[in-house]
Amino acid sequence: MVKTPHHTAIIMDGNRRWAKGRGLEIIRGHNQGAESLKDICRAASQSQIRWLTVFAFSAQNWSRPEPEVSGLLKLMRRFLMRDIEDLMHNNIRLRVIGNRINFSDDLQMLINKSEMLTAENTVLNLTVALDFGGQQDITQATRQIAEEVAAGVIDPKLVNNDFLKSRLQTAVLPPVDLLIRTGGEKRISNFLLWDLSYAELYFSEIYWPDFKASDLEAAITEFNNRERRFGGNHADNDKKLSTISSDTT
Repeated sequence: MVKTPHHTAIIMDGNRRWAKGRGLEIIRGHNQGAESLKDICRAASQSQIRWLTVFAFSAQNWSRPEPEVSGLLKLMRRFLMRDIEDLMHNNIRLRVIGNRINFSDDLQMLINKSEMLTAENTVLNLTVALDFGGQQDITQATRQIAEEVAAGVIDPKLVNNDFLKSRLQTAVLPPVDLLIRTGGEKRISNFLLWDLSYAELYFSEIYWPDFKASDLEAAITEFNNRERRFGGNHADNDKKLSTISSDTT
């Protein structure tokens, strides 16, 4: 039986190297990468993936050259202005996680508007990580809990894994089943650190702008060839998968 990963996360790496290899401006690689994202969203829906989370802009990306950062911000704005109809047509719900306060007021407004417009869509939950860092997310969650304990709002005995998860920006997201990283690098780069605890990791040599639906299918096939034990045995595996699916649909 084919097991579709309920939640797939992607580190979309290789845009810059794709552009440099063709003698193009860096932003051309990011533009082509945005087109790949639209194709993969459609392919994910067809593969019955319910949750797709992509790393679009990390907290560390602000240190890149100013023209590249400016180009990325313009690309985000254009995506939210021009491609929202495509999301609606394909019944895709958009969520954004990350530190929005560092973005301009108009970009924040576009993000909020896009989230509201797509809030009733049900086929695919697309989460885009912007100015996001896994360590920073866990830090802010623990700080919030510490403040609540100090204020007497909560009993520290109530703090467990589920409670901490509820304070993360990823609180609504189910655990990641499959992490895909393109571009040949083999690291998780401060992405969804909490939610990747038992994820299967798949590394592709293909640069993100060239990553196609067939490449997603290859990753799903590899996912199906692995036995997930979640630290237990095979018998516990099916029970765990069943619980996750029923709790996050």
